Amino acid sequence: MGETDGSGQGPEGTESPTTKGRPKLSVLPLVALIFYDVSGGPFGIEDSVRTGGGPLLALLGFLLFPLIWSIPEALITAELATCFPENGGYVLWISSAFGPFWGFQEGLWKWCSGAIDNALYPVLFLDYLKHSVPALEHPSYRVPALLAVTIALTYLNYRGLHIVGFSAVALAAFSLLPFVAMTILAIPKLQPRRWLVVDLRKVQWKGYFNNMFWNLNYWDKASTLAGEVEDPSRTFPRAIYGAVALVVASYLVPLMAGTGALDRSKTEEWSDGYFAQVGLLIGGVWLKLWIQAAAGMSNMGLFEAEMTSDAFQLLGMSEIGMLPAIFANRSKYGTPTISILCSATGVLLLSWLSFQQIIEFLNFLYALGMLLEFAAFVRLRIKKPDLHRPYRIPLGTFGVTVFCLPPSLLIVLVMSLASARTFIVSGIVILFGFLLYPGIEYAKERRWAVFYSTPMSSGGYSDTIPVISQQDEHVVDEASKSLLKDAAQGSSDGVFKSA
Repeated sequence: MGETDGSGQGPEGTESPTTKGRPKLSVLPLVALIFYDVSGGPFGIEDSVRTGGGPLLALLGFLLFPLIWSIPEALITAELATCFPENGGYVLWISSAFGPFWGFQEGLWKWCSGAIDNALYPVLFLDYLKHSVPALEHPSYRVPALLAVTIALTYLNYRGLHIVGFSAVALAAFSLLPFVAMTILAIPKLQPRRWLVVDLRKVQWKGYFNNMFWNLNYWDKASTLAGEVEDPSRTFPRAIYGAVALVVASYLVPLMAGTGALDRSKTEEWSDGYFAQVGLLIGGVWLKLWIQAAAGMSNMGLFEAEMTSDAFQLLGMSEIGMLPAIFANRSKYGTPTISILCSATGVLLLSWLSFQQIIEFLNFLYALGMLLEFAAFVRLRIKKPDLHRPYRIPLGTFGVTVFCLPPSLLIVLVMSLASARTFIVSGIVILFGFLLYPGIEYAKERRWAVFYSTPMSSGGYSDTIPVISQQDEHVVDEASKSLLKDAAQGSSDGVFKSA
């Protein structure tokens, strides 16, 4: 298959063919990937109207939650992704701030959250398709179809990141166009007073907050493939800004059009998939069918973006010696083959969970990781004030601490609403991570698997961090020379050593 490690250097210092010339992500494909990491369009936000007791809380939620949650997470991602422009993203941030043990836990929690999240999309794709193919209701047809969809989408991911990026651009355009048409057709029917309807007796706070959190998280996911981005110090901030605007607009505009134009819809009718009915009532059968087709394509884009981020996270963890070197093997297309297969296996194993179970489980694990990220962000401002920051949030140490408080409180609120089963399952995952880390360290000592002896010079970290400047030249940042010395204290006979 022509696999390499993507760096021109193999495990234990051996040479291998380089993939240096592989295509890099520019701003537009990165915007599309972030859009699909977070959103994919307004599909799935309908439940916010039902759980919010009417349109008012749903609209307020998609106005206020981005300010409290999305924008802080997005800006922190922009700063830290440009500080550490390598694959692995938040694993590297946590390792730099708190050491490799917590970096590994962050990686495990976020990967599990992502794999659980990605299990939704093949299932939702078939749920939309079954309206035209009723046979998909039966397990004898549904299971093979689920397997076929997962394999096909995994193969597209394997074929190359640039293909995934530009596919995401095309899918985003196709997914959003029917809502542009719906909004235009709804304008003559709009009555703003309908947006103010709320029945507090019908509000389901647990479902409401989980829905809001799920629809507005994962801004940090794209950081896991920062090493595949063209000039990340410029590209990442621009892509983050563009994605925030696109996500908020793609939620608010269709929601305002649908709730403002329809006077006979009941709150209870607003559940997953209801936008297709809204399209029927506003534009007719053709618009309903278009929205259903767009929903199916959107699920494909969501799957591709999530799998890409999850796979490159495993690759990044392998490149700094947290996982065996095999996870960093690249195909001839520059994609991490084993990491992709591992993520696909996780999707297939988790696809039996129900929709609400999936959302609650992934939200809880994701929330744990985000608390650690906010803490790492503040700690790096204190611990490494001179760290090269091509993009920097214009606040001092006290300012960024206050900046992180509102989203942290929101995270605690979402976690406190979790069921006992979610606490138990998440506790098992946490315990597994605490045991797995020393197990991997023991495997390194015993040389049961091949690990990178030192962080690699490209796609990983060495004692000096290459930072891309505005002239695309590598500049050594003296303040960041000790980036992962906590994670790598030398080597012996090519075997990576952790502190």
